[in-house]
Amino acid sequence: MEGAAMRIALLGLLLALATSLPSKDDWDIYSFHINSTVSSRYATTVITSRVANRMDESKEIEFHVRIPKNAFISKFRMFMDGEVYDGVVKAKEQAQQQYTEAVSRGQSAGIVSSVGRTLEEFKTSVNVAAHKKVTFELTYEELLKRKLGKYELQIHARPMQPVKDFKVDVYIHEEAGINFLEVKGGLSTRALGNAITKTLADKQAWVYFYPTEDQQKTCDSCGEQGMNGDLVIVYDVNRDTTLGDITASAGYFLHHFAPSSLPRIPKNVVFVIDQSGSMHGTKIHQTRIALIHILKDLAEDDFFGLITFDGSIFHWKRELVQANQQNVESAKEFARNIRDRGATDINTAVLEGVRMLNAHPREGSASILILLTDGDPTSGETNLERIQSNVKKAIASKFPLYCLGFGFDVNFEFLESMSLQNDGVARRIYEDSDADLQLKGFYEEVATPLLTDVTMIYIGGTNLTQTNFSQYYNGSEIVVAGQITDNNIETFTPQVLAISRNTRMTFTNTDVTVELTGTTSDNRIQRVWAYLTVKQLLEKELQLSGPEKETVKKEAMELSLNYSFVTPLTSMVVTKPPGERTDVLHKPKEGERPDLQSYHFTTANRGRKKASSQKKLRGSDPYLDVFHDPSTVKLYSPTATTPPVSSVHRFLIKADNLSLPLCFDVSNSIRLKLLHHPNKELSVNGELDSAPNGGFQRIVIHFQTNLTIEVDTSGFTVREGQISTHYTGQDNTAAGRVTVIKRDKETDITVGETRLVILLHETAGKQFLWPVLRQAPSDNNTEGILVLKPEAREEVQQSVTKVKINDQEINVTRSHAADYSVASPPSLNCWLTSAESVLQRPLDHFTVTAL
Repeated sequence: MEGAAMRIALLGLLLALATSLPSKDDWDIYSFHINSTVSSRYATTVITSRVANRMDESKEIEFHVRIPKNAFISKFRMFMDGEVYDGVVKAKEQAQQQYTEAVSRGQSAGIVSSVGRTLEEFKTSVNVAAHKKVTFELTYEELLKRKLGKYELQIHARPMQPVKDFKVDVYIHEEAGINFLEVKGGLSTRALGNAITKTLADKQAWVYFYPTEDQQKTCDSCGEQGMNGDLVIVYDVNRDTTLGDITASAGYFLHHFAPSSLPRIPKNVVFVIDQSGSMHGTKIHQTRIALIHILKDLAEDDFFGLITFDGSIFHWKRELVQANQQNVESAKEFARNIRDRGATDINTAVLEGVRMLNAHPREGSASILILLTDGDPTSGETNLERIQSNVKKAIASKFPLYCLGFGFDVNFEFLESMSLQNDGVARRIYEDSDADLQLKGFYEEVATPLLTDVTMIYIGGTNLTQTNFSQYYNGSEIVVAGQITDNNIETFTPQVLAISRNTRMTFTNTDVTVELTGTTSDNRIQRVWAYLTVKQLLEKELQLSGPEKETVKKEAMELSLNYSFVTPLTSMVVTKPPGERTDVLHKPKEGERPDLQSYHFTTANRGRKKASSQKKLRGSDPYLDVFHDPSTVKLYSPTATTPPVSSVHRFLIKADNLSLPLCFDVSNSIRLKLLHHPNKELSVNGELDSAPNGGFQRIVIHFQTNLTIEVDTSGFTVREGQISTHYTGQDNTAAGRVTVIKRDKETDITVGETRLVILLHETAGKQFLWPVLRQAPSDNNTEGILVLKPEAREEVQQSVTKVKINDQEINVTRSHAADYSVASPPSLNCWLTSAESVLQRPLDHFTVTAL
């Protein structure tokens, strides 16, 4: 399934690139500059694109760039006809209201919120008169994070046409001195490498990238359409003092602490590995590979434990053992035999990992707990807040918990919150060919603890960012910022307390000089303080509830507004000339799925020239990450821009070799066969509602002869024999091989190896259900709309796209729908055709007379 998803995503990306390119006859990007300045590891990057409309008529000109996920956009401007149009950062609710008002006026508005692995996208456009020009200017800021002994500045260039005046200028200034400088990435390959000039001179470094138009076609990811890739500048700084380096400006200070030449601390580590049925296929295979590599890298003075879990717990050994050769080989053999099966009992598994670590206290060692899972808890304790409470109470701040979420089905916010509550971090592992390398790479970051119980003290400092850290790892860095009381540098004294093996250490240097940079008007260090504070407040908000959560959220939002940061709490309204549509830039949280709505701009303003149908393919579906969902079929409902049709429901089916999913409409409130599995005595049927743009009003699951589960918008009912029980609120129940978990907006049902999640949505005040097959039965003896997967391929004939399904050629039209298979539905493009064409049989074959 994962391989099919990857092929679709790749094919969609290739088709998007092939069909989305601006013609030189239409508009010309005659200048594209990226200027990045890095000081004290804080990078400010400005992307400037100058575009000319060469046509004799007005044209819609696009600005489409990708920026690092860790960055905050802080400024956007457009220059046109002597006017400057500045983006305005507002609270998200205000920006959303402006967006909604624009839609109600018949304008097209886009919320830009895509998330890739390391990049986010920004896209907007403006109407430019014949033979006129426009300049776009985007500024974003980020604090570079030290990993494995180096900083990386990632610059993505994707003008998607060769540009005569293309330049990347990077300037780095580090008072500590620059230790080394490298340039890597796809844009440094082949002939493009000749376009790179780098200079290193003690505290300063320069990287220039000035490729010619011909060179822009010759990198590994380049072609006739120009460049599409990354330039990554890698460096580290000198570390002469154990206290690190401190810079100050305009009453604020910034402290980077990364001592080297310390002895490594032996560690106690327990790996808690999800082997539930949803880990089937590539995920469990890559987990085995990564785990074997990680076990091989353990030091002999480390102690370790290994637990796998589904609905039960499986120990390699019940207590921690030393990582000698014999034990490591035995654990590797255990890892090779991990097999996917069963449900997901996260609570019991993590608590058992905690017990193992607590039962093995070692003087002068550091303990670490690592959880890898790909789904929500479905057995044992399933209430997320109670799981977090249980884990926090058990760990009791003694060691960090690191949570790795595999794929997009996992509740990432739950994992992130649980990690942060226990001094750790959460990391998403992307379902890709290098997932094993992602797992191994994360472990390498925490493999070598050097200090524990680190406390940063600043006499004469106030309004400090985080100052307590459970562990410091080799190759990483601790960063603290704050204000200097009364701006009096003479009374400002930094100090660091920590434990190294069995020794309590004090890092101080009475001779240390706090570097004063810039002038009193220079606010760079202050912006670093604001950036760090907002990041940490957003993390803190995840860990709280009730009034405390709202207080922290308000503080983070006010700080974001004060410094014009686009964060998950704020949005930027892109102002344009009168009559133009409104665009709103929104930064998503890591846990949110990619929102593909932002890629499909259409123009509804009267008097504006629409692009041809072929031109509107520009930018279509560059990512299809939404297909990481393992379900074969997704059900969609038409968006508000579709002409209203009474009681129409849109279904979407993905198929190999198509750039877009197939979609078809079903009218009226009929009953449908969603999934039937005769061998397992399992059937799932659903009844559509009668509302436009609605969904299902009831879904019924039958298992064997005496168990029925009926889900509606008020809750669910379980009928076992003659006994019937109705559940509302967040209730859980289990009967034999069936488990039902009711959360706020979803009902999670596991029947043996099959898992179905039924989401609750609301449109225009009316609630409805939407089913998503999270885990299909392992054999192929199933039928129903949820498990359809037709053989299909595209054929373009004289600019008209047709699709062949099972060797039958059918006509399709490009359409779109709201994706109700996710909690916050995005809009998605699809190939629309009749139900009979997709199903390859009459719709009656998929209807039932009774639920």
